[in-house]
Amino acid sequence: MQIHSQPPIPRVPTRNKLDHGPIPAENFRVDLSAYRLMWLFVMFDLPVDTKAARRAYAQFRKFLLKDGFTQVQYSVYARVCASEENMHVHSRRVEFRVPDDGEVRLICITDKQFERQQIFWGKLRKQPQKAPKQLEFF
Repeated sequence: MQIHSQPPIPRVPTRNKLDHGPIPAENFRVDLSAYRLMWLFVMFDLPVDTKAARRAYAQFRKFLLKDGFTQVQYSVYARVCASEENMHVHSRRVEFRVPDDGEVRLICITDKQFERQQIFWGKLRKQPQKAPKQLEFF
C-alpha cells in the first residue's frame, strides 16, 4: 500500500518570469497569528445636548460603522485589524474624525488578549455576537 503525501503549499508562490498567468488560490496560505491580529476599541463620551452636537455624534458613529467597527456596548466599538500597522491606519482615521467636543479613547489589544475576556450577562440578556471567523480582505 502506497501513501501519497502532497507537497507543502509554498507561503509565497514563485513564478517563472515568462509565466504571466493567474496564480491559483489554492497556492496561497495565510498564517494568522493570535499575537499579530489586533483589536482596536473606540470608547467615546460625546455630548448630545444641542442639535449640532447630536449631528456630530451621529456622524462619528456612522463613520465608525462604515470603517468596519461593530458596537460592543453603548459608546464602545471594536474592530479587528490584520496587523499593528493596519491598526495604526484605523486609529489615525478615528483621530481625524473626532468631534470638536467630547472625549474619545482608543485601546488596542492582541487577539490572544481579546479571547481571554470574560463576559457576564443577566438572565434577560442575549448572548453577545461571536468574533468573526474570517478576516476581511479588500
